[in-house]
Amino acid sequence: MVMKVSITTNRTDLADRDLRQLCQLGVDCIDFGKGSSFVGVQEQGFPDLDEVLKLKRRVRSFGMDMNRVTLPDLTNNFMQDGPGAEKELDNAVNAVRVFGEAGIKIVRQRFEGDTFPYLTKSYPAMQRGGAVSRGESLGFMKDSHSTPTYEEQENWWKHFCAAYEKLVPTAEESDVLLGLHPSDVPNRDTAFGGLGYHRVIDAFPSKHVGYVYCIGTRAEEGGSSLVLNEINHYGRKGKLFLVHFRNVRGSLPTAGAFEEALLDDGDMNMFRLLLELHKVGYDGCINPDHVPIMEGVNTEPNPHWPHTCIEWNYSNIGYAYSIGYIKALLAALVEFAG
Repeated sequence: MVMKVSITTNRTDLADRDLRQLCQLGVDCIDFGKGSSFVGVQEQGFPDLDEVLKLKRRVRSFGMDMNRVTLPDLTNNFMQDGPGAEKELDNAVNAVRVFGEAGIKIVRQRFEGDTFPYLTKSYPAMQRGGAVSRGESLGFMKDSHSTPTYEEQENWWKHFCAAYEKLVPTAEESDVLLGLHPSDVPNRDTAFGGLGYHRVIDAFPSKHVGYVYCIGTRAEEGGSSLVLNEINHYGRKGKLFLVHFRNVRGSLPTAGAFEEALLDDGDMNMFRLLLELHKVGYDGCINPDHVPIMEGVNTEPNPHWPHTCIEWNYSNIGYAYSIGYIKALLAALVEFAG
């Protein structure tokens, strides 16, 4: 059982120098985090198979592979039965078929409205040497906001189920794993917080339904003890399809806030988490995501994620550091666990 390293990009037009550098850093796989980036989505609503195959061949020519891709988003229009809602779902279903035919094993579906960003205030957290990371605080929000009512949440869940009732059989037929990311930020009552995340595999017990499990996001809700428990629980059930490997400081229940951190500089012992993944038989990819902004790194402005690097870009030393750190932990794991 060997875990691998993957890196997220939101672009499908990576230059040769991008792919060369990722190969030189020892990256095994690429995760594509934006469904609309694939050729064909803007034109017909779902990716073009020939273009996906061409991209896969190109990535493989640099010694890597495509690991996880993202389906076209299901927007508020779908979640609220707006005009053309059924077309959105048809596009997502068609995308599953295309990726399955291309031999790509993990897809992720995004659902708008699974988080309540108005409940927290995002701020730049200054860490060692002036590195900037993403912070989120409940205390900095002085206005009173409420979460949806039970009835409103159940209506949202009904639309989620309507989508999965079509996506899951297609994933099974296409031999594709349908992975779901937890709600980020995991504020109370979020659809895919601790309770909602469990609910997904209860409602859809298929072997093709599981998680893009984000260690950082789940730690934001309950720290390392919660993460260890969930890795054990979901791992034993074979529901961990991909792991986002992120360290944080604090959590919403304990500090009313959290800050993302470099892998060696947060509250969690990341080697202990890798050991727990090893114990439950996980052999997928480890992906360092949401890396703090280090000296000399230029990030593209993103209003949703203003104080972190949500995707790799050329010469991002934060990602290079994280990749090396993970590879060292994996080498130590072999010696420690056998």
